[in-house]
Amino acid sequence: MRVLVVGATGQTGKEVVQQALKDGHTVTAVVRSPEKVTETHDNLKVVKGDVFDEASLTPVMAEQDAVVSCLGFPRNPQPVTGYTESMSAIVEAMRKTNISRLVTMTAWYTDTSSAANSGFLVNWCLIPFLRPILTNMRQMEQYLETKCQDINYTVVRPPGLKNAPQSGKEMSVSEGFLVETNSAFNTTSRSDVACFMLSCLRSNIYDRKMLAITTTPKKE
Repeated sequence: MRVLVVGATGQTGKEVVQQALKDGHTVTAVVRSPEKVTETHDNLKVVKGDVFDEASLTPVMAEQDAVVSCLGFPRNPQPVTGYTESMSAIVEAMRKTNISRLVTMTAWYTDTSSAANSGFLVNWCLIPFLRPILTNMRQMEQYLETKCQDINYTVVRPPGLKNAPQSGKEMSVSEGFLVETNSAFNTTSRSDVACFMLSCLRSNIYDRKMLAITTTPKKE
């Protein structure tokens, strides 16, 4: 499959690129600074592009089969808008090049009310700190839900991310804003998240769905 990866220089994006190449995909990485891409491979093409500019993205979308977005934007004093603005440009470029398959990532608790039973640390530390990011992530999800009936998206919502090798554990999946587990604070490796995102391209089981994931077992 020919896969366009945006956010390819981020920590999860790097994992997606490496695993996609290992899986035999042909990868085009759209990045702001091509010199930051250290991966080399016969099936990897690195292209400079602006994720907020539809005109910049449209030429590199040509002849792709799917888009995987691992974009992330930092918390700052101003409202976070990067998720919605970049997704709008990505979707319009997809439409112009007749691509419909999209896998992207947000996080647990994009509906912050879903954290009500998640304990003190999540509700009084994590959510207040991440609220600007979670709010814009949720706005992006709602944009896909309400304005993108022509886009075959899968939104992957991982918990806290960590750098670690693939665990080989079965992924717990829930169509919601979190996965109910017995753990007070959940983390999943970026390598496991990348593996799951790529697996969504090989199956239609998660088409047009938004999925919370974790390698922690579900609560029984």
